[in-house]
Amino acid sequence: MITGASVHPNEVSRHVTERQVYLMGTRATLVSWEPSHVMAVAALDRMLAMLELTDRELSTWRDESLLSQLNRRPVAESWDAPVGLCDLLVELSAWTQLSSGAFDPAVGSLIDVWGIRDAGPLPSRSAIEVARARAGIDRFAVQTSPCSITRLADATLDAGAFGKGVALDRVASLGESGVVDLGGQLAVFGRPPGGGWPVRIAHPRNREMPAFELVLTGGSLAVSGGSERDRWVDGEWVGHIVDPRTGQPVSRSLSVAVWHERAMAADVIATALYVMGIDEGRAWAEAHGIAACFLVPRGRVGSAAGADVDIVATTPFRLRFF
Repeated sequence: MITGASVHPNEVSRHVTERQVYLMGTRATLVSWEPSHVMAVAALDRMLAMLELTDRELSTWRDESLLSQLNRRPVAESWDAPVGLCDLLVELSAWTQLSSGAFDPAVGSLIDVWGIRDAGPLPSRSAIEVARARAGIDRFAVQTSPCSITRLADATLDAGAFGKGVALDRVASLGESGVVDLGGQLAVFGRPPGGGWPVRIAHPRNREMPAFELVLTGGSLAVSGGSERDRWVDGEWVGHIVDPRTGQPVSRSLSVAVWHERAMAADVIATALYVMGIDEGRAWAEAHGIAACFLVPRGRVGSAAGADVDIVATTPFRLRFF
């Protein structure tokens, strides 16, 4: 079951064509609406090709990807990288600064030490401190003209909090009309049939149950929260998202949805707000004009309620969707 946002065709969408594939570590749903079935299938092919290309470039599960190549570069040795990768790292660094470190893409060492990918045991305090010393986007020196990147320490990048967003932005650049759902993040391209695309936001504790529904007319919606990757280890609940500021996994009984015109921004911000938590996160989002809402299981007071969950939304989110 897709975490967070999920798509379902509008009754007005007579020419909707859909395809499902396994991509970027999740079940992906691609939808296109065109005057003919042949045109819709061709559009789906182009969207899928762009997603696959991005996955090949950014997936750290692939040894040949650009990120994997960078993560293996010798420390202190400059690497002449593709221009797009330098531009991406510059933008990611800006988001790290803007979020005061709640988002940081260079957390590979922390993911490894906590065994988030391989279900390893709990690390020792000293191992965590060693991993923290190797983490942080400032461990990468980027020169944009010409593009070169130098690892200043044995730090590694992980695309878990930005890769889907990058992929969706690249699909948007194709100019197609459709919807792509990458499991937890969805983007609408062009004008949907009927004027909008219905999106169900899952309950933070039960992904089978929708907490509420909204309609997307464009842009991207990203949802961050606990998942099946969170696990119980030696009497401790270990979340799959790490707080770069502390080096500790985050496990919260809530989820957060973020809308933004740019998919990468939505992806990054959703992760950062989940790491911050509802109080810090809501204040940060309001201060930066971010359309976000926290879904909190009953027990806290929210501004709206539904499906046994309180919905605590920022002003931009309420104005757009409620």
